[in-house]
Amino acid sequence: MRGWWQLIFFLKVMTVAENAWHELDGQTVLGRLKSSVEKGLSPEEAVRRLETYGPNELVRKDGRGVWRLLITQFTGPLVLLLVAAGIASIVLGDVKDAGVIFAIVILNGLLGFRQEYSAEKAMAALRKMAVPKVRVRRGGSEMEIPARELVPGDILLVEAGNVVPVDARILVAANLRAQEAALTGEAAPVGKDTAPISDPETSLGDRSNCLFMGTSVTYGRGEAVVVETGMTTQLGKVASLLAETADEATPLTCKIRHLAHILVGVAIFLVSLVAVQGLIRHDDWRTVFLTAVSMAVAAVPEGLPAVVTIALALGARRMLRRNALIRNLPAVETLGSVTTICTDKTGTLTQNRMTVVRLESGDGRVSMPENPEESVEIPAAARQHQLVLAAAALCNDAVLTASPTDPFATLGDPTEGALVVAAARAGLPKDGLSADCPRLAEAPFDSDRKRMSTVHRLPEDTSSVIAACLAPVVQSDTGAVLFAKGASGSILDTCARRLDGGTVKPFTDTDRQVEMGKGDALAGDGIRVLAVACKPLQAVPADVAAEENEFIYLGLVGMIDPLRPEVRDAAQTCLKAGIRVVMITGDHPLMASYIGRQLGLPNAEHPVTGRDVAAMSEDGLREGVKDTSVFARVSPEDKLRIVDALQANGHIVSMTGDGVNDAPALKSADIGVAMGITGTDVAKGAADMVLLDDRFTTIEAAVEEGRVIFDNIRRFVQFILACNAGELGVMLAAPFLGMPLPLLPVQILWMNLVTDGLPALALGIEPPERDVMSRPPRHPDAPVIDKKMGANILWMGAVMMIFSLAVGYYFWGKAGSPVGGAAHGEATQAVVWQTMLFTTMVFIQLFLAFALRSTTDFVWRKGLFSNPPLIWALAVTGILQAAVVYVPILQDFFRTTALSGRQFGLCLLTGFSVYLLVELSKGVKRFTFPSTPVPEH
Repeated sequence: MRGWWQLIFFLKVMTVAENAWHELDGQTVLGRLKSSVEKGLSPEEAVRRLETYGPNELVRKDGRGVWRLLITQFTGPLVLLLVAAGIASIVLGDVKDAGVIFAIVILNGLLGFRQEYSAEKAMAALRKMAVPKVRVRRGGSEMEIPARELVPGDILLVEAGNVVPVDARILVAANLRAQEAALTGEAAPVGKDTAPISDPETSLGDRSNCLFMGTSVTYGRGEAVVVETGMTTQLGKVASLLAETADEATPLTCKIRHLAHILVGVAIFLVSLVAVQGLIRHDDWRTVFLTAVSMAVAAVPEGLPAVVTIALALGARRMLRRNALIRNLPAVETLGSVTTICTDKTGTLTQNRMTVVRLESGDGRVSMPENPEESVEIPAAARQHQLVLAAAALCNDAVLTASPTDPFATLGDPTEGALVVAAARAGLPKDGLSADCPRLAEAPFDSDRKRMSTVHRLPEDTSSVIAACLAPVVQSDTGAVLFAKGASGSILDTCARRLDGGTVKPFTDTDRQVEMGKGDALAGDGIRVLAVACKPLQAVPADVAAEENEFIYLGLVGMIDPLRPEVRDAAQTCLKAGIRVVMITGDHPLMASYIGRQLGLPNAEHPVTGRDVAAMSEDGLREGVKDTSVFARVSPEDKLRIVDALQANGHIVSMTGDGVNDAPALKSADIGVAMGITGTDVAKGAADMVLLDDRFTTIEAAVEEGRVIFDNIRRFVQFILACNAGELGVMLAAPFLGMPLPLLPVQILWMNLVTDGLPALALGIEPPERDVMSRPPRHPDAPVIDKKMGANILWMGAVMMIFSLAVGYYFWGKAGSPVGGAAHGEATQAVVWQTMLFTTMVFIQLFLAFALRSTTDFVWRKGLFSNPPLIWALAVTGILQAAVVYVPILQDFFRTTALSGRQFGLCLLTGFSVYLLVELSKGVKRFTFPSTPVPEH
């Protein structure tokens, strides 16, 4: 039966001609979709339609498929060369060598596949987390759901800052405008309405009663019914015409790839030299060929670009656990270079738990408890206090979503939610106020006006509380009333009268100064201040914003949003790490200064205002941002100029924002950070990172994680290249000592597998260094291998070469000159000296991996077992090497022979000696070159 129902519903919807929703009036559209603007779809119906239409998402290939990922592991040029060597071995009759070569190729490929598959899954999880949430009305209640769960018939609630996730027919529009440039090319925002359009050929840009997927709401609010989702939307039709684009490599991956190309050239030269040496000594040409191929594979870290991508992806997944959602993978590596964090105040530095604690009006002052669940008794005679709370609750888009566990839970902006809660605590619930005084029109808040205004019908019940409160301002010709709330300066500048003890009086300049002084005093105590006013109207105006004058001043509302307890420590950690913390807020300068002083920001007592910024030239602003930590009363344009000025001074800037107008600054910053809770969809779309908890400490944690990831990538690169340098050194130096080729091809390949495998990958998840947040940020253009790291690679490779050759040369000489084919690499039986050298090199590499857990600190100070995966990797690799030496079938494959206990112990001791030498070098460097102090920015 469900199948028949789905077919009938589908046919009914399809009776509307393609793209013809704009021709129908709203009620007809609702009828066709079997929905209701008041109740929307029932939850059960929404589930059924989701099964019918599928998720609301554009079809895309989510990364590389499993088979493609697996095949990629075996199509690299060096892997193909190795396969060719295996085939050549079979042709030449050396089946055992060919078997070992193919086995190692398969093991290496499977290991690479597992790691890259994990990275792909991590990125897929991040993309899923990045799906925006939307407000809908279902079953008569407003709720938030993931955009991918929207279905035709859902009632979508939109407001300024939302990205439209579907195609929808508008049912309610309050000064609604949408930016549709991404779809239609129209640069200016388009005004929206609800009237049907009769012309069936109307272009998308002229369909003023529709919203389209991928566009954004820039002004006002509205309600719309979803008509198309996913690939049936206008954007979906465009997407179906586009071919899949390749993923872009991150800047760090490009650097690594360039490094690999350089190493290829060096390796080709050195391998050619080894091959020439072998031929001069008349070694068997088959062995020389296989050795050259094996050395090429061992010398060139062809997997480094993939390892970098894996490290970044897994790092992004770790950041997600710390509530930082990475939307742009290169942001992970840039985070480690951040020198300045520009942060908003409300909700980021503070708790985002606004609570009304003070009322100031003509009835005097009322202090309200900070506990938001505690009721408030306001005397019935204090009508002006009641009017202030009622006006603030009506001029408001937040709603109460009470539940048994939280009777004062709200949905919407935290500041507006605090006002609604305060009114409810005083016995003035918003739903009751809205029933008495329904909203007729509005002028939404914007950052330029710094206020919001709504027009309401006067209450019909003259005995209601709100009617009694409005009595002093209602006149004989009053048909409606306009309420406004906003920044105290914005409201006070537009007031001509004031309500004082039930009487409307002129609002003089002296009165204005007195009220401004009250607001400043509250702000200086860390209390956020909003002013509330009203204005009687004869009728509902066509342009509400044009009526924002000649207000009657009602009073001030003071709210507190305490500093988060952990923020001060986080800010101090950033300062110690050489990272400036700059607070940029639209709040009052005194409040901003108060919070800045609590954080311990330098020069917080001297905030710079948006007016100051606007008056500065570009050069003046570049000079001004050098020692300013607090900017207050700034506009979005000011934010953009501040970010640009900091960047012009050489800073790598992280910028937080939540509003539509913050998007340019987020885009301009090196790391744009959007608020996940209070942030608009437009801000999230422009950002590189989204804070899922809106906390400053999450930014600090993300910067730390970015530094750790880059440290681990460098640690991995240093380890691999040092091992490769040691292997090449042994192969190059042995002939000059009169020795035959010291390592066979299969042995070189085995070392390449075990060192590039588990131990190296385990280094990529090493916990942070103790000083990770007490050293200066690195420059983003700094090379992966600097002079210091290059020197470390060379001397560690040299030590590996010397120690390994010393062991091998001693036992080679002790056994006497090799005879017959052994001297020419044609040994039919394994020799002790070669097994000793081979095993010594493996153990040196394992101990080197353990020592390189830190390049500056002693391993025992980090904690010997603080990286359990590395301990397991070293143990497993050591056991595998022992098996290669002692298991007969593996001895035959790897040309090894069983060593005595003393001989095997000597290999272990030599490896441990290299570990001690590396640790000793750290101590010498710490004594000779003490830590560089963090520079002032």
